[in-house]
Amino acid sequence: MANIAIDATAPAAVPSETADEPSFLVALLPIVLVIGLNFLFTTWLLPNLDTSFLAESKYGSTNLSGVLGLWSIVLAVATSCVVLVAINWRRFANLTDSINKGTFGAMLPMLNTASEVGYGSVIASLSAFVIIRDVLTSISSDPVISTAITVNVLAGITGSASGGLSIALASFGDYFVQQARAAHISMDILHRVATMASGGLDALPHNGAVITVLAICGLNHKQSYFDIFMVATVITLGAGIAVILLWKIFGTF
Repeated sequence: MANIAIDATAPAAVPSETADEPSFLVALLPIVLVIGLNFLFTTWLLPNLDTSFLAESKYGSTNLSGVLGLWSIVLAVATSCVVLVAINWRRFANLTDSINKGTFGAMLPMLNTASEVGYGSVIASLSAFVIIRDVLTSISSDPVISTAITVNVLAGITGSASGGLSIALASFGDYFVQQARAAHISMDILHRVATMASGGLDALPHNGAVITVLAICGLNHKQSYFDIFMVATVITLGAGIAVILLWKIFGTF
């Protein structure tokens, strides 16, 4: 029998399970599902259900409009996760282990964000916040500029775009709307500027997303924060200023 030479330096064969990566469309599907299902649940499914029980005291004496957004996104994400597992079933070596790792991995960003929003809510409840409110509303008589400054400052204090925007709208929303209507300013530009401003100073070093990204990447603020600051803060602030300038020149259309 002839001897068969074996090349010990040859790379080992890659198992087909690791080589069979999901296609781009398969990877994109859960994101598309979350957006589509969220719209479907919000506009059709949930409004057609009998939710009168929500008015009972044990359910918080609320109504569907008070929980519609939360219910829709939770159902959309849960459904998309089930679909993701189903279409990738054969790729999971240990489904339980994968779910556990995903759950624990999601806890860090959730807790970071929740703590930052809670921190901002505590600040808004302090008596000293009245001083901040008075200073912010006196910076400019233009409600659009005042909105941009206020939301940016509050997002910076809380380290959260959603936290800063929610506090600004809860504390100053009616004031800005009244000022805008008195000056015959479109609510469209006020909404757009407030939304963009929430993504400006929110990305300061104590931002939950910044901390999470650095922790996951194994980096620290000294190594990476300058790049994050340029991309997430400077450019966003510049875009917000550009929108205000364009509005001043051309108005809304």
